[in-house]
Order: sequence, then structure tokens, then C-alpha cells
Amino acid sequence: MTNIKLGICPIGWTNDDMPDLGKENTFQQCVSEMALAGFTGCEMGGKFPKDVDVLKKALALRGLSVASAWFSSFLTTKPYEETAEAFKAHRDFLHAMGAKVVVVSEQGNSIQGQLSTPLFANKPHNTDEEWKLVSEGLNKLGALAAEKDMKLVYHHHMGTGVQTEAEIDKLMEMTDPNLVFLLYDTGHLVCSGEDYIGILKKYVNRIKHVHLKDVRKELVEKVKNENMSFLDGVRMGMFTVPGDGCIDFKPVYDILKENNYEGWTMVEAEQDPAIANPLEYAQKARKYIHEVSGL
Repeated sequence: MTNIKLGICPIGWTNDDMPDLGKENTFQQCVSEMALAGFTGCEMGGKFPKDVDVLKKALALRGLSVASAWFSSFLTTKPYEETAEAFKAHRDFLHAMGAKVVVVSEQGNSIQGQLSTPLFANKPHNTDEEWKLVSEGLNKLGALAAEKDMKLVYHHHMGTGVQTEAEIDKLMEMTDPNLVFLLYDTGHLVCSGEDYIGILKKYVNRIKHVHLKDVRKELVEKVKNENMSFLDGVRMGMFTVPGDGCIDFKPVYDILKENNYEGWTMVEAEQDPAIANPLEYAQKARKYIHEVSGL
């Protein structure tokens, strides 16, 4: 268990995609409450200082470290060089912060940030050419990560071309297993209707980063039936912290432990902090995870 670390993402305090959610919550409050709730790591948020020394000091005061940060690739819609230059700057910052993985999600045709696009009815699907651009581009970005002894972890995500089990299978098959790894997100798999345990077992040796997100199933159905967007679902509370939704996380930790997983498991639950108090929900998640994993 010493190799499995537990962190939490700042999106429960402030939502970078919908800045009115949690606009009142400061960076200092966010990281202080993360530490108070018993977490030792975090991902980056929009309010985090971009100066390495300033951020390191603020986190060290609270016993926190940076696990990773989201990176949007545009391999299907922009020249590779544009994504590569942005990736290198992102990689170098994370490397300076001591992170070992870089979270990447292809956003070229994503609808996840579109306020009024139906999440399920309008899900994008990659063409053969787009699959080629994504897989070859990710291999090259993975090589850039390896230059700093880091790993690229791909984030399958609702509203993108890599969401379903079949699409994850295709991406894993088309990319170099030594250069492109997988970020495993429970909430996105369950929301999409996939077998979250089967996928974990299938790719456990290629999974190098984990997002622990729970789901309120009845709200996912509402989003689907009423043609709502991803952001509508978030605002409504489609996602929540482990222990507050329908997902059983005990088998997740059991499988990770059995396969000697090394790395971060990160609570990530984007919802309205005015409704779901961030500290309260962080504590709820921490208590539940201890109960099911011993962490």
C-alpha cells in the first residue's frame, strides 16, 4: 500500500470550465482544506500560482505535492507542432514541481466544454484519419514526456472521441505501450455505461494515474433523456465524491493492490461547491476511501 498515494483535485472548490462555480473559493482555502481533509497530493487548478517556487512553498506548508495537471491536445484540428510546443512547456512545469505523469486528453472535436450540446446524442466519433493523427501524435508526445522520465497518461473522457471501452481499446492498440499510458477514471466510465471493473482489470498494467469520481446515476439518466450537455450535468450534480454515489470503490483498490499499482489515486468530483461544500465532501471521500482501502 505504500506505493499507492491519495490526492484530490481542486475542481471541487473551483471549476475552471465554469468559473462561476466556486468563484468565491481562493487557492489558499482550497489547498488548506485539501490538507485538512487528509490528502497529500493535488492536481493543478486555474487559481494555482504558476511560479514554481511560490507554488512549492505554498504546498510544502501544507504537506502537499503536485501529482499532475490536465493538458488539452489538439492533434485532430491543429498542426502537431502547436500541441508539441504547448506540451513541452506544460511538461517542464510539472517536472519542476516533481510530478511523474502528464494528463492528456484530445480536445480537437470534444463537446465537453460546449454549454448547450447534448452529451449523449452528439458524442463525437473519430474518423480513420483522426485516429491516425491522435495515435501518432500521442506517441510523439509520450516520447517528449519520456525525455524527462515522465509518463503521458491518456484521459478517456465523456464528450470526446475516446470515451467508450471500444474506443479505449482502439487507442491502446494503436499507441506504443511504452510511450502512452492510461488514466483510469471511474466516473467517466460509469457515466458512459462501460464496465469500470473489466476495463481496470484489462489495462491495470498500463494504468499509471487514477481519478476517483462517483456518479449519481439518476442524474446521468436525466442528462441523457433530456438531451443536456456535459456542463449541465456537472452543474446539476451528475458527479460526486467516492462514497456518495453508486460506484463501489473497494474492488478498484483491491485490483490496484493485487497488481502492485504505484502512483496516485485522485478524488475528482466536479459539482457546484455552493451545494456540495468542498471541505465536507473532501472529508466524506477521505473517510470512505480509508474504509474500503485502508489508505
